[in-house]
Amino acid sequence: MVAKRAQRNTPEQAHATTYTAQPLGNCPLCGRPLVAGRSVDEHHLVPKSQGGRQTFTMHRICHRKIHASLSEKELARDFSTWPALQGHPEIASFITWVQKKIPEYYDNSRKSAHRR
Repeated sequence: MVAKRAQRNTPEQAHATTYTAQPLGNCPLCGRPLVAGRSVDEHHLVPKSQGGRQTFTMHRICHRKIHASLSEKELARDFSTWPALQGHPEIASFITWVQKKIPEYYDNSRKSAHRR
């Protein structure tokens, strides 16, 4: 019985059910298709520290770009919608660049020095 429980709760099974439970669709920032795996992340449009609750599935690289470019206060105050984020000059330039990449593309880019 213990062996069955251990097999049932393996990380691979938990990971698989997390991503196969619902279709992933497209990234709300760049519009590219989402592919289950390490290239997918969750984002709060309004940061949790600013009272946000709702999360959205998006590409990890897109998520990192948002947080490298904007502070949590800026996100809550001025960029709490997808059109507002897409209209930010730095993020708009990033979207143009990343739309040429495959959906699974992920770069281990570092956070901007002025945001650390």
